[in-house]
Amino acid sequence: MSGPESFEERVEAVRARVAAACARAGRDPAGVEILAAAKNQGPDQVREAAAAGLHVVGENRVQEAAQKIPLCPGGLEWHLIGHLQTNKARHAVRLFQTIHSVDSERLIEALDEACDEEGVALPLFLEINVSGERSKWGFAPEAGLAALRKADGWRRIMPAGLMTVPPFTPDPEGARPYFKALRELRERWRDETGLGLEHLSMGMSGDFEVAIEEGATLVRLGTVLFGPRVSDWRRAAADEADA
Repeated sequence: MSGPESFEERVEAVRARVAAACARAGRDPAGVEILAAAKNQGPDQVREAAAAGLHVVGENRVQEAAQKIPLCPGGLEWHLIGHLQTNKARHAVRLFQTIHSVDSERLIEALDEACDEEGVALPLFLEINVSGERSKWGFAPEAGLAALRKADGWRRIMPAGLMTVPPFTPDPEGARPYFKALRELRERWRDETGLGLEHLSMGMSGDFEVAIEEGATLVRLGTVLFGPRVSDWRRAAADEADA
């Protein structure tokens, strides 16, 4: 059986899967935001996402976002979901409305300073390495809690919640313990810090239904919406313009 062909059909299919996962968990689907992860997707694909009602768009790299955002429809909410180097904090503050991948106290300080200088407020997610993998970015859990205990001293940034990327597993069920662990950390840290930590950013194309069952409020979806990534949308756009 062939899959849905149009972008709208793919979005409808994803929304149905979100609703089914929410039903299994006794949750309201309105409590789950679909973020269109547009890494290596061009402005035309982002335009399709916007037309289909997806207005939160994720980007992995500051440089790519700087080139892409001016070519995309206005009114979108851009989130940085990839690793951010401290020396690019100011650029990120100018481009994004939320940052999911905050993984060090040094980066927190750089973002807070940049926001103060730019006169903006910025919600952020602390990325927590719940698996302990050395190949993964993110705070170790105890370091994440230590960072949150200092949130009263943040001037312009606000802790919106927690984010994680579990180890890859071909079976989505393999990710469940990591999603559950993040949810449990959030619940415990709410009590210990008094912070709301409203959101859990967890779940991607291969495991988002399990993430929703474990409490995700925001799922970062790329290939299930867009299909395979374009290797270089900028070169493809230039070739099309020259044709």
